[in-house]
This record gives sequence, structure tokens and C-alpha cells, in this order.
Amino acid sequence: MDSVSGRTVLVTGAARGMGELYARRAVAEDARAVILWDLEQVALDEVSASLAGTATTVLAQRVDISSLDDITTAAATAREEVGAPDILINNAGIVRGGAFWEHDPVTGIDATMRINTIAHMWITREFLPDMMADTATPKHILNIASAAGTVANPGMTVYAASKWAMIGWSDSLRLELRKTGHRHIRVTTFCPSYISTGMFEGARGPALTPILTPKNATDAAWRAMLRGAPVLYKPWTVRLSMVLRGILPVRAWDFLAGRVFKVYSSMDEFTGRS
Repeated sequence: MDSVSGRTVLVTGAARGMGELYARRAVAEDARAVILWDLEQVALDEVSASLAGTATTVLAQRVDISSLDDITTAAATAREEVGAPDILINNAGIVRGGAFWEHDPVTGIDATMRINTIAHMWITREFLPDMMADTATPKHILNIASAAGTVANPGMTVYAASKWAMIGWSDSLRLELRKTGHRHIRVTTFCPSYISTGMFEGARGPALTPILTPKNATDAAWRAMLRGAPVLYKPWTVRLSMVLRGILPVRAWDFLAGRVFKVYSSMDEFTGRS
């Protein structure tokens, strides 16, 4: 596609950061409707109000995506008011830094896995039958993963696990849709390095890996989604790290990642969003 004009777009985590930028991009391209899902009511209302007065119908819904009941209820309302989405952007996520043994089993481990991975499976499973049935209109699913799901890194064990799972599920879904003949549905997996949204406040980009701005990251992901790219790594050093990790002995890679590229110390001063 050249744009999302005339399509219905659903964005999770739409009240701030990259989610807000995706929503604004959809409105700027004359989407028929934009569905905003987020847990933060005040910020959600502010974004929704700022997008009012355009030709795009804006539906803002407070949704706790860690709850399957919340997802199914909100999805039913969205179908009734604006219809099922043609484009689904699974953007919402959280990060908990620190050593694995410092993570609380519920608020750390379970919450991260549920919000970063399982929730997006639930949401996609909820709308996928609608997408599969409507073969007349191209559909797109954009899953926001992370470079943390491609190369291990101390200080983000649970977050990395959630993104490794996200990548495996997302690309497998792409292949399943293709194999079963649902070629009108494209799945794009976006794997960026650190982005200056506040979620990774204090983290330092490894050597040759600048911290991305939200604008540059969303623009790259958006263009990849429109052209139906299977996966996008950003910046180029993410792919380089994957290649080196794949061909080098583990101890050699550990030396490069730890001493040369400084990957293994990039989370040492992580504080996260206040």
C-alpha cells in the first residue's frame, strides 16, 4: 500500500510515545477510522481530543491488554462502532530492568510476558478471523519487537524473553498465513535498538548503534509495514550483531559484545521512565 487512506487502524499503547505517533500518522494519511487502545485514561483523552475535527473517526478506548476480558469487550465495541481493523499495530509494551532474581514474579515476570507478548497474541487472535474473511481489502499486522529479542543482554532478561517470543510468534504467523493462502494479510516484525521514548531512560547505545528517535523509528516501521516487509532491523548494527553472534564461538562473541561493542554494559545505568 501507499498509505492507510480509507482503512481502519488499531494502535495499542496509543496514548504516548511511538503509539501516539502511529495514530497521528494514520490520521494524517486519511484513515477512515483510528482505534486508540491504552490504559492511561488522561493521556488517552488528550490524544483523542487532539485528533478530533478531522475526517478520520477516532475511537479511544481504555483497555488493559493484560486482561483477555478487557480485550474481547473492547473489540466487540470497536466492531460495532467503527468495524474491525484493517491494520493492527501491536505497539504497547513495558520494560523492567535489573537482574533476573530481582524481578517480582507477578509485577515483573508475569506482567512483562503478558503485556509484551501474550496480549498481542490475544489481540491478533481476536481480530484475525475478521481479517481472514475480508479478502477484498489488504490487511497488515505490525508487531513491535526489539533488538533485545535477537541478542542476549544482561539487565533485561525478562524483557528479552518477551521480545524473543514476540519475534518467533510474529514471523511464524507470517509464514502460516502465507502457507494457508491468506496472502492478503501481511505481517511485519520491527526490531529496533534503544529508542528515546523514556522507557529506556539511562540506557546507552552500544558502539555504532545510536539511540533512535521515536519519529525516525516509527517512520521506518510504518514504511516497512506499508510495503509488507517481513522484518525490519534498525539500525543496521542490529543485523550485524545477529550475524556475528551466529558465526562466532560464544566466548568470542562475548568478548566482542562485552569489550568492543559494549552491548553487555548498555543497561548498567538504566533507570526507565519515572
